[in-house]
Formats: sequence, structure tokens, C-alpha cells
Amino acid sequence: MQTRAKKYIVELVGTFFLVLTVATAAILAPGNPLTPLAIGSVLMVMIYAGGHISGGHYNPAVTVGVWLRGRIAAVEVPFYIVAQLAGAGIAVLAAKALYPAAAAKLASVVPAAAGACSACDVFAVILAEFLFTFALVYVVLNVATAKRNAGTGFYGLAIGFTVLVGAVAVGGVSGGAFNPAVATGVALLSKSGPLTFCSIWQHLLGEILAAVAAGGLFRLLNDDDK
Repeated sequence: MQTRAKKYIVELVGTFFLVLTVATAAILAPGNPLTPLAIGSVLMVMIYAGGHISGGHYNPAVTVGVWLRGRIAAVEVPFYIVAQLAGAGIAVLAAKALYPAAAAKLASVVPAAAGACSACDVFAVILAEFLFTFALVYVVLNVATAKRNAGTGFYGLAIGFTVLVGAVAVGGVSGGAFNPAVATGVALLSKSGPLTFCSIWQHLLGEILAAVAAGGLFRLLNDDDK
């Protein structure tokens, strides 16, 4: 199998398990206090499992940051993102099959009236997603791609715990996606709450701006690390 195909398969599988965990633990079977730990942990183990093949992005924002940092070719970026979104979509189907009653109940919820969210709410969601997506991409670039940290075995822990911290800190504000693939998966499941197809633009805007900012800051601070 070609090396590129292996990368895309790994990205699909890793994103699948990340989104499946979010969809089941946080959306379809909520209320477990260990949910943020489960989400951070599944990201960590998938990074250790596939990082040596694809880099273990499992997140379009991370892929954009890694591209800006110069560790992935521009031609590969859309294929990574397609693989990640495909993994998210398959994860949603699996989550619905695992929790059919909860999924049906969510699908029948009447969305909130248009305009119910204030400008302050929208800003808070964008800011929450920006801050912790920035933290996530910044950590990935520094622990997994910087030459000075080459050979460090703790990068998966650092990345997983960044998501854990973000989920605890601002999960109540934005849902704590920090990942366009996760945001898409959650929006496919839910018609209410902080993340739906009506509000997904807030998440995507914050996440993509954060990826660009983190990639730019890494290059500024590590101009000798090409």
C-alpha cells in the first residue's frame, strides 16, 4: 500500500474513535464526570497508535497548523481533511447504532428559535474555540514537530491533556470541540445546544483562526526550525 494511502487511513481511523467517543460519552450518554478524561485519553492513545504513520492529526485545524509549520505538503492537506471528515461521519453512524433511542430523541428536539443567541453568546463560543484550539495546535507543533523535542515520548500525553483541560474549562461555553471534524460530527447528531448546523460556523471560525495563529506563532518563535 502506498505511504499516502496509509496516512489517510490512519487519519480516518483515529478521527473515527475520537468523534465516536465525543458522540457517545458527551452527546448520547451525557452526565459521566469522566467524559473529558475519556475524550483526552482516546486522542492520546490514537496519537500513539498512528502518529508514526500520519502524524496523528485527527483534526483539520491541526493539519492546517502543521502545513503552515512546513511539515506537510499542501497537496496532502485536502486529503487529510477529507479522511478526517469521513471518519467523523462514520463515527456518527456508529454512535446512532449504539444508542438508537438517544439518537432518535436528539433528532426530534425542536431547535431553539432563530436569533435566540445573543451577540455575547456568539462571541463567547468563538473565543472559547479559538483559545483552546490555539492551545491544542500550539502544543502539537511544539511537542510533536519541533526538532528540539525529537524523540520525546510524552507528546501524546501533552496533546491529550490539552483537550482534557479545554473540555473542563470551556466545555460549558462551546461544547469543547476544538476540532472541525468533531464539530461536524456533533452537529450531525444534535439539533439543540451550543453546537448545531445553525451555529457550527462559530466553531469553525474560531478553530481555523486559531490554527493559523498557532502556526504563525510557532514559525515566529522557532525561525531556526525549518
